[in-house]
Amino acid sequence: MSEIRSAFAARVAAVGDRSPHVRAHARIPVLLDALRRRDRLDLDLYWVPTAEVTDDSSLAGFDGIWLTPGSPYRSEAGALTAVRVARERGVPFLGTCGGFQHALLEYARDVCGLSGAVHGENSPEAAGELLIAPLACSLAGHEGAVRFTPGSLAERVIGERRSVERYQCSYGVNPSYLDVLRAHGLRLSGFDDAGDVRVAELPEHPFFLGTLFQPELAGDGSVAHPIVRAFATAAAAHAGRHDPAVTI
Repeated sequence: MSEIRSAFAARVAAVGDRSPHVRAHARIPVLLDALRRRDRLDLDLYWVPTAEVTDDSSLAGFDGIWLTPGSPYRSEAGALTAVRVARERGVPFLGTCGGFQHALLEYARDVCGLSGAVHGENSPEAAGELLIAPLACSLAGHEGAVRFTPGSLAERVIGERRSVERYQCSYGVNPSYLDVLRAHGLRLSGFDDAGDVRVAELPEHPFFLGTLFQPELAGDGSVAHPIVRAFATAAAAHAGRHDPAVTI
């Protein structure tokens, strides 16, 4: 693996409404220590509440955007803006659990033209197109197998065709919209044993990955999940493009 040394750490925005009651939020500082200690990847993490993401400039200068679990977000608009900024500007993006759901919602609205697409948790009474719908069986507190599409970013990052992952969610993508998402370039690259979507990515983007499961919760936190490590590596590479002191 190439080694990136920089005079400064990659700047990453953790977009979400930080709470001591969200296990993933408590785990993220532990993962940063593991990345620094074991992988020599140093992230300068800034928590950015969704309500503070009011326009593109709110996330200017970051080398990575991590849309963290903890939905419903205080500002759906802020969460969607974070996704769009990462997607349009080629900034490495990781969306986990609610971040995955909102990444698909942004893509459906802004790329697929489904302006009426809604998230069932945010708009339970809406009569629009229910893109993110309640799961038939909640996955909160559950583990399950995920199978990765051969040749996908997800498979390359994980290094295996199959893994067992942890969930803390009750909403997922409505299968009625999978064809239109695919037709507009979104790659659905991870599925459970029943064939339901668990991972999505953008092939033409430097690093854009969303998971319904929470890689933050893998193990005891002493070793970062491969997806978290890959995101950190992508953010470091992005920082390197802007730092003349970097050597590879």
